[in-house]
Amino acid sequence: MKFTVALKRLTDLIISLFLLILLSPILILCTLFIKLGDKGPIFYKQQRVGLNGCFFEILKFRSMSVNENREISQTFNTDPEVTWIGRVMRRTKIDELPQLINVVKGDMGLVGPRPCLTITYKEMPEWAKERFKVRPGMTGLAQINGNIFLSWEERWKYDIQYVKTLSILNDIKIVFKTILVVIFGEDKFKKDVK
Repeated sequence: MKFTVALKRLTDLIISLFLLILLSPILILCTLFIKLGDKGPIFYKQQRVGLNGCFFEILKFRSMSVNENREISQTFNTDPEVTWIGRVMRRTKIDELPQLINVVKGDMGLVGPRPCLTITYKEMPEWAKERFKVRPGMTGLAQINGNIFLSWEERWKYDIQYVKTLSILNDIKIVFKTILVVIFGEDKFKKDVK
């Protein structure tokens, strides 16, 4: 498994650097549209839990207007504070692209269990914490099998299944299926947890 983890890290680093260069025109355009919308920051930063339960700051393009008093952790595209560019970025998952920086830094991988909020980590049952044996990812098994339609327990089961079957080949399959999920929508890929 150590060889697989090392190879996965090297592959993640090379691919994420390549993608940052390749996607730089889109990243620059998003940055400009966000800055033209208001004076707020370009990135939304939030503390998440990663490998071995360590905390890190995840990056996303900011998709909402600046509101210092806002305290909720989840929003939807219908929320009036989501900007027009935010709606586009969320629908196409472009708001997640800054996480390529997290991958380069080593906080995340391209594929793995999605990094959870600190509050979710504190409330998570012990059996589910096996998911922290690998780096969190930009996409994972739960994300290609229904994601928002799954309960937390179902997501955690997919995460643990990923940890137990860790391989570069599985990562490649997950990446290709993720592309299909982005194109056709999460509802088309809902499955029962094994």
